[in-house]
Amino acid sequence: MSFLASSCVSLLIYYFITARVSFKVLSSVAGSGGGPAHQYFLKNELRRRSATQLGLVVLLLSFSFESHSCLCSNRHLPLLVSIFWSQARSCCSILNGSVKESFGIVLLFPEKRITAEELSYQMFLLACFILLFKLTLGGDPFAFFDWDVSYITASPLGVSQKVISVNKQFPGPVVNVTTNWNVVVNVHNNLDEPLLITWNGVQHRRNSWQDGVLGTNCPIPAGWNWTYQFQVKDQIGSFFYFPSIKFQKASGGYGGLIINNREVIPVPFGTPDGDIALFIGDWYTRSHKDLRKALEDGNDLGVPDGVLINGHGPYRYNDSLVPAGITHEKIDVEPGKTYRLRVHNVGISTSLNFRIQNHNMLLVETEGSYTVQQNYTNMDIHVGQSYSFLVTMDQNASSDYYIVASARFVNGSDWDPVTGVAVLHYSNSQGPASGPLPDPPNEYDTFFSVNQARSIRWNVSAGAARPNPQGSFKYGQITVTDVYVLLSRPPELINGQARTTLNGLSFVAPDTPLNLAQQFDLRGVYKLDFPNRFMNRPAKLDTSVINGTYRGFTEIIFQNNDSIVQSYHLDGYAFFVVGMDYGIWTENSRGTYNKWDGVARCTTQVFPGAWTAILVSLDNVGLWNLRSQDLKSWYLGQETYLSVVNPEVNNKTELSLPDNTIYCGLLAGLQKQQSQRVRFSEAASIANVGKMTLVTVFLTCLSLAL
Repeated sequence: MSFLASSCVSLLIYYFITARVSFKVLSSVAGSGGGPAHQYFLKNELRRRSATQLGLVVLLLSFSFESHSCLCSNRHLPLLVSIFWSQARSCCSILNGSVKESFGIVLLFPEKRITAEELSYQMFLLACFILLFKLTLGGDPFAFFDWDVSYITASPLGVSQKVISVNKQFPGPVVNVTTNWNVVVNVHNNLDEPLLITWNGVQHRRNSWQDGVLGTNCPIPAGWNWTYQFQVKDQIGSFFYFPSIKFQKASGGYGGLIINNREVIPVPFGTPDGDIALFIGDWYTRSHKDLRKALEDGNDLGVPDGVLINGHGPYRYNDSLVPAGITHEKIDVEPGKTYRLRVHNVGISTSLNFRIQNHNMLLVETEGSYTVQQNYTNMDIHVGQSYSFLVTMDQNASSDYYIVASARFVNGSDWDPVTGVAVLHYSNSQGPASGPLPDPPNEYDTFFSVNQARSIRWNVSAGAARPNPQGSFKYGQITVTDVYVLLSRPPELINGQARTTLNGLSFVAPDTPLNLAQQFDLRGVYKLDFPNRFMNRPAKLDTSVINGTYRGFTEIIFQNNDSIVQSYHLDGYAFFVVGMDYGIWTENSRGTYNKWDGVARCTTQVFPGAWTAILVSLDNVGLWNLRSQDLKSWYLGQETYLSVVNPEVNNKTELSLPDNTIYCGLLAGLQKQQSQRVRFSEAASIANVGKMTLVTVFLTCLSLAL
């Protein structure tokens, strides 16, 4: 039975119980005496109370259909409490013979005193009804999604190819929820290979079981479905999802995830006139299977074939660089209005410079943190990063305007076609966009991007997921408990294969996910011995994990000795970016750290021949993926996991193994054939099982009492 159906049943039971109680109480009064007029009024009162209770059921059910959630929010509770209170007062007033006005009806009854026992009974029922409402309807809302992940044929760069779609959409649908909502996504894997979806930036508090990477989950087999269920606890901001295994992200499967502020938390800027998601990223016309085979064979992927914006190729701004017949993205706007643009680099490996011709972009948020509001004419957005800008349509619309995403930190004319171009179209535009594209930053100014990154700062006075200001967490005053310096180098041969490393270790994902190995105490699946410094020894394959300290405060320095820009991501957390510079990090580099308003985010860039330092508070129990967002480096082994364990095992810091867990590797024998191919409405729920159990116990006890 779905939770909505369970709620309906509970409310109907409530109606019949209250009707029975009303009949029992009023009948006892009627039986104690009084004339015909008294009896007549009591019968009418019984009918009125029954009608009121039925109306209350309809009211509650109407609340339950708000948006696509089967639970209403707590803001309805005061109204329901007042209704229940009025019901109780009405009953007491009738029995006490006083004149009371309830729901606009004036009732007059002769003198009849209520006993203390009857009054206590009525107040008990009032408390029980409020409890029933809270258990059934009063929790954080649920948002349900049913996704078909499958191939479709598309030609984003003029060449027909298979792309990975979600519900036949490329990019996939945007998940739009609010802080603390519960998200339930039933994923049907209609690809021809296993699949996992990860949620870039969602912290999955206490629930790494839903992270969707090989260290936490067994892949969803082809032809199966599996239901993700997680709460976006204490988060706001702009994020995205994508397939995390088998290089599938190179063929699509990605989409946006928006977490809105709760109504009680003010947003530090005015409500925009529109909200627009933009997915930018480099793209190959070869399939992800061909690309991953090339990597496995030790070959470089070469220059991408182009850059897509929202799944479309470039506007034909240059006839020699852009062939005819390519469909481009067009963003329709109204003059004078302000729009929020959420821009995500969902590409494979290319940093992109994003800009809008003749328009300033006011940066307001990045990856769940409100920023100090500053205008930019362009922004370097690295792989895996997300930014929110407010853009006001303040131009004269003499023509359409270019929206550009061009490759950064590259050399050679063969990169000229690697430019995404969309069109910003005013409703009163007088003609198409034409002429040269707006200029990118000077490619030879190596400090431009570093200084721009340093300029992005935390808005310490703004609230976010909670009412207290973001800056109330004074990270610069916390003592560091652990330090890790993670060194990356260019790909190197290990056992005859090209691999990438961190501190000389190239991660090998075991057949049994680390989470399951930890849960079932399987020895030898992984080791908690990841080195905190580069070891002067030959690179090797390993399944080594960082042994984090629960509630510790960890400093991680990414040292990039490669010739490309890297960006690194940590699942389960937002970390503080406190410093970055060219050269080799030393102990003295801490003197340059920003210990007040370094932005909190989940993905940071590390420039070639440079370092970036982050600070992170390890308060989220679980096994969390720490990886390069460069898909090539990630696929070839540049990742590890961070293990955070609470010595006191309890459900308060980590949720238990989900009922719908898929088993593989050493635990494959526990898996029932196709046991996850269930109907969506029967998907396991974190919160609902406990709630409905309490509701059932309450109704049983009440029935016995009556």
